[in-house]
Amino acid sequence: MKARTAAMLVALLLALTGCAGLPTAGPVNPGLGAAEAPDVPDFSFSPDRPQPGATPEQIVEGFVAAATGSQNDWEIAQLFLAPAIRESWRPEAGVTIDRPGSRTVTAIEDGRVEMSVVVTASVDENGAYELADEPTQTFSYGLAEQADGQWRITEVPDGIVLDEDNFDNVFRAYSLMYFDPSWNYLVPDVRWFATRNPATRITRALLGSTPSPWLQESVASAAPEGVSLARQSVPVVQGVARIELTEAALDADPVTLGRLQRQLLASLQGAGIAGAEMLVDGAALTVEPAPVRGTAIDARPLVLTDDVFGFLSDGEVARLGGMSATIESLGVTAVSMGRGEETAAVSLTGGGVARVDADGEATTVDPRAGLAEPALDPDGVIWTVPRDQPTALRATLADGTAIDIEGAWVGSSRVQAIQISRDGTRMAAILTAGGRDWAVVSGIVRDADGVPRSLGESRRIVRLDGSGIDVAWLDDQTLGIASAGDDGEMSVIEHVVGGTGQTLSGPAATLTTIAAGATVTSARVLSDDGVLSLRRGSTWQPAAEGVRVLAPQLGAASG
Repeated sequence: MKARTAAMLVALLLALTGCAGLPTAGPVNPGLGAAEAPDVPDFSFSPDRPQPGATPEQIVEGFVAAATGSQNDWEIAQLFLAPAIRESWRPEAGVTIDRPGSRTVTAIEDGRVEMSVVVTASVDENGAYELADEPTQTFSYGLAEQADGQWRITEVPDGIVLDEDNFDNVFRAYSLMYFDPSWNYLVPDVRWFATRNPATRITRALLGSTPSPWLQESVASAAPEGVSLARQSVPVVQGVARIELTEAALDADPVTLGRLQRQLLASLQGAGIAGAEMLVDGAALTVEPAPVRGTAIDARPLVLTDDVFGFLSDGEVARLGGMSATIESLGVTAVSMGRGEETAAVSLTGGGVARVDADGEATTVDPRAGLAEPALDPDGVIWTVPRDQPTALRATLADGTAIDIEGAWVGSSRVQAIQISRDGTRMAAILTAGGRDWAVVSGIVRDADGVPRSLGESRRIVRLDGSGIDVAWLDDQTLGIASAGDDGEMSVIEHVVGGTGQTLSGPAATLTTIAAGATVTSARVLSDDGVLSLRRGSTWQPAAEGVRVLAPQLGAASG
């Protein structure tokens, strides 16, 4: 397999110096013109073609290796197939991701070859990424000699196989954006698509498929029934995707079209596309994108020291009026802050969880013993669960009504930590199941009034090598997981829900809490010696001492 030449890469990179992806803040910067950059540049590999006289095993090896070249519907890989099956092979039916160096190719009989691989994950035909349940998988290929005496594949499984090193070069994660059921927040559903033509792939997925199964009951899409792409591709002209829709779009009401426009804009942003224009028969639809609420949090750590509760900045703690006074007077071991600092949920030293309102009024909401640290959602609902009874998850509404949540983590023996995404659609947790600790995410299912009723199926995000300590939403799609190895070494895992992650070494002292910062790369952790540390690159910088509690935040009131 050969990569594109260094000279071509340098030329492409020089051509791109004037173009940037859409920033998360500040003004939009214009990209290159349509003639200069009709789509995202192609940095894909150019794999080897079949070699004359290749054996059946070599043909299979070459075919699998050619999965790195997605150009023209994997045209190089198709050269390893007999002409009769090239039209029927479906390379985009899925991806099997294997461990580098794990492939074993064996000729089991004349014209039959098997390949065994150690599987780490897979991507289905909708782009959904999932960790592998079975570590080993075997693929079978039929081959026959052609009229020219060369072996070619005549029976082939759909999809492709890529090793972990090449997967990130051929595929990229894109966030399809849906709404929460209240139509207030955008919710990312991470999918993996080949890097060519991302505008087309993203738009097709939003209009032609449903949210990932585990999330489906917890989000909403504005895509009207019967509306689809009128053309097979979505061109990008001067940084704007031109989305030609079928005539059914003319029957949709302005609110629905505004929501769809917002979904398209936010989804395409991840591909570096600045705008989206919806058209029918070449005429642009006049649409105002629907407003959405932000999920940004205060950049300052929210802490409880021996003396005071509030936001820490430059060594000083800014108190929160009556709420701080009450929290300071109570014996608390944990605090979770709701949206806009209107409500806090606190774990009491003597057991149980209480609600503390902005004016300082405190009310016990769950007196049960052995509760994990509580979580809050955007509606001020407090979520509690005994660590040794994962199925006993409870949600207490702002009016004090307690609801037992159905379907919570059946089959798990322990829940160490919980936290709800800032849009209120997903619950992250650290669970023990089968003797191992896992970080999982479940969709929250609500009724028509927005009242939580159940959890959807749990999606396993990462298996921990040791014991899970705490979990936090670092942004709308990334979890931060504090854990301790069997050797006592602390680590922090940053993992995209529906994607991949990285592991950082933690501070030397034992961690107790992880919380988000202003960005996904600015997490902060608290250790049992009272030292608050902030992430700086791949290291942790001590920022304060004497901190008893580090509180997660749900978001600012005006966001």
